[in-house]
Amino acid sequence: MYKSTIIMPWYVFNPSGPSPHPIGNMAFYDAPQILPPDCPGPKISLCAIHAEDNQGEPIITTDLALEIVTALSNKEESANVRLREFVCLFQD
Repeated sequence: MYKSTIIMPWYVFNPSGPSPHPIGNMAFYDAPQILPPDCPGPKISLCAIHAEDNQGEPIITTDLALEIVTALSNKEESANVRLREFVCLFQD
């Protein structure tokens, strides 16, 4: 008998439109990918999360939401949260 392994994908956070950009808005996440994304620059804003999949959308548990908030507050990545520099989405 073998044990099944679930591979959790990464979801890149790409918000659009005026702020705020809530982490729970599934429209802001790209399609799941297996490899962790490249998140360059100062660690200021959310880049990607490592989460279980629900038909192509991340499942953001209470623990993961707390991990995201902690990473953003401390400006330090964690096992399931990648950070990047702030990206301006609008130009004058």
